[in-house]
Amino acid sequence: MTINQHMRTLAIGLSLALATVAVVPMAMAGSMSTEKTVMVGGAAMYPSKNIIQNAANSKDHTTLVAAVKAAGLVDTLSGPGPFTVFAPTNDAFAALPPGTVDNLLKPENKATLTKILTYHVVAGRLTAHDLAAKVAAGGGKAMLKTVEGDSLTVSKDDGRWAITDDKGNVAHVTIGDVIQSNGVIHVIDKVLMP
Repeated sequence: MTINQHMRTLAIGLSLALATVAVVPMAMAGSMSTEKTVMVGGAAMYPSKNIIQNAANSKDHTTLVAAVKAAGLVDTLSGPGPFTVFAPTNDAFAALPPGTVDNLLKPENKATLTKILTYHVVAGRLTAHDLAAKVAAGGGKAMLKTVEGDSLTVSKDDGRWAITDDKGNVAHVTIGDVIQSNGVIHVIDKVLMP
């Protein structure tokens, strides 16, 4: 073999190696971009990520994420689940009486904060389709037992999902079926109270 033939063989081998290296990241990036995402708080929510990983990226859920951290629920909601989370937005928390959120985030109020947050969580993955089946079976309403232990009532209100807490407060789902690796999030416009 001449030097030119060696150089050509080496160049071809190097080109193939570089092409392989370039294709792998593009294929990996392509698999992430082919996920069916839902935009929440200006960020794509990826079905391959868990509830905490996605919620942490939503600019509309910074208060909820801070509360989950303060209550020590990050590991639970990052776990296998599955969970259905009715996730109040920052605006929902801001609508509470002045000082409520700051007070709940104090270490001495961790038990109360945990009770409120787990009241927004139902065991299992309940999509809008599942909620519709439960509501139909219940004659227009479905009772969901929360992780906290009390119940939420789900119904339809002017074509929107309505979630009623034990005190009679009604939250509406503003973005439903945000699929997670460990459950589903339904974004709601009010904080529910047990």
